[in-house]
Amino acid sequence: MKVTGVTPILNVSDLPASLAWFEALDWKRGFVWDEPSGEPGFASVRSGHAEIFLCREGQGSRGTRPPEHEFDEQADGVWMSWFLPSREDLDAAHARAVELGLEISMPPTDMPWGIREFHLRHPDGHTFRVGAEI
Repeated sequence: MKVTGVTPILNVSDLPASLAWFEALDWKRGFVWDEPSGEPGFASVRSGHAEIFLCREGQGSRGTRPPEHEFDEQADGVWMSWFLPSREDLDAAHARAVELGLEISMPPTDMPWGIREFHLRHPDGHTFRVGAEI
């Protein structure tokens, strides 16, 4: 088997709001697929070579229990890492998230494995570990 790409799919409760959340962080809208009812049901967001699919009310679960500490293994929802080009980009992304009033479950921290990261939580409970090499 030779995998040529991986695209995570996030279960979201409100597709337009999720698209706006990602776009506020400079992700670009990929496609939006409307249900026969005319309501958007499936979409994508892109940043560089990265892409995430968003599915309204399906394909996985949302997080309902926030982490009690930085690496709480009992917290639910999808966790994924986003890697940024530099520490400066990471600090700028954190400042933007703070400016937007987004939920940050761990502030920027230099980790012993050589990554500086902060944890950002999507309104549907998914956690993004935003990191860059130190």
